[in-house]
Amino acid sequence: MNRLVHDARAPLNRISMQAELIKLVLENDMPPEQALAAADKIIAACQQCSESLEQLSNRQ
Repeated sequence: MNRLVHDARAPLNRISMQAELIKLVLENDMPPEQALAAADKIIAACQQCSESLEQLSNRQ
């Protein structure tokens, strides 16, 4: 169980970091490509988190 919780936290941390990056990009008039790349990473991390939660629910 601890391993699954750890596995879910990693993508959540990436989501948070990438959301902060998007905010910085938008606040500082940086190229929109950086925001799009961060959004893609958020989507991938959400999918990974969903998979971890699915594994957790299947074990119960």
